[in-house]
Amino acid sequence: MSEQQIKRMVADTFLALADAIETGRFAKQPAIGVAVSGTELGMETIREGVRLAESRGFRATIIDGEDAHKRMETMLECGDIDGAVTMHYPFPIGVSTVGRVVTPGRGREMFLAATTGTSATDRVTAMVKNTIYGIIAAKACGIAEPSVGIANIDGARQTEAALLRLKEGGYPLRFAASARQDGGAVMRGNDLLSGSADVMVMDALTGNLMMKLFSAWTTGGSYESLGFGYGPGIGEGYEKMILIISRASGAPVIAGAVQYASELLQNGMYKIAAEEFAAAEAAGLTKILESLNAKKPGGRDAAAVEARPVTKPEKEVVTCEIHGIEVIDLEDAASALWAEGIYAETGMGCTGPVILVAEAKEAAAREILRQKEYIQ
Repeated sequence: MSEQQIKRMVADTFLALADAIETGRFAKQPAIGVAVSGTELGMETIREGVRLAESRGFRATIIDGEDAHKRMETMLECGDIDGAVTMHYPFPIGVSTVGRVVTPGRGREMFLAATTGTSATDRVTAMVKNTIYGIIAAKACGIAEPSVGIANIDGARQTEAALLRLKEGGYPLRFAASARQDGGAVMRGNDLLSGSADVMVMDALTGNLMMKLFSAWTTGGSYESLGFGYGPGIGEGYEKMILIISRASGAPVIAGAVQYASELLQNGMYKIAAEEFAAAEAAGLTKILESLNAKKPGGRDAAAVEARPVTKPEKEVVTCEIHGIEVIDLEDAASALWAEGIYAETGMGCTGPVILVAEAKEAAAREILRQKEYIQ
């Protein structure tokens, strides 16, 4: 090689390094370590997964042995690998993983936020944070404006209310719409199957269950054959590219996890994360989360609930349904209406809890519930 060629190679290397520092993107395929510890499917499955990833153009290497986790962390710190795929990693509180699946209804990719880890000890606070984590992962995989849906589980309506406040504060959040006739950002099971949202928000335990169902439904649950695994640990200030698979993850999922890690690194996930956290904070994220933690589950001040007088009005025919109330708030919401002289009953509709009032009193009832923060 001539001196001129060597100089050109050195120059190209420094230019690539400078570009990586400025944009957060990798100039070449990142090296991903697959740390093996406790797989139920045998080492040949791991090797097959790595071979499959390499056949798709990704760089992967196996890290095995009893000290696989320790070696993985050392290799990450030294720069021998750029990211890792592993099992059973102890993420700190505040960090959760965002899974990536292919929905069976329409073959769309969907991000499950979250699937492992603990974003916060409070359920609703965790789901609000999971939303931001999911958006980060989706953007780092090339979706410029990911749509967000909230799985219809406990805490969904409170999460929706908090996210609406965040959006009103200026955070550019785009809500998805349910494919069901009544629409809305709170998603039903149909929406998970069809992929109505790019990012589906839920708590990590529910997400872990969903991940297993999406990954193993074609094998009758014997092993995970579809998707990209449980995803990267994401949290504010956290910059270790470590993705999770399970002991039952088959070769296609291992290859998918390597691909997922490579795409996140190549597209500059940490830079995207910093931008998203800054935007959310500017929109009032901390204050919104503090207001959630300052109130009892259900969103109302405990003293106000305890002090509310309850005199049940005379019974009347109630045919109008008011949706959007958390199940744990249902009785309190009905009592709030009774206190204002409006007869109300509680029930459970096909999309969740409902308050039933007379049609003539719907507008007044909605206004009372809105003022007391039971609905938006």
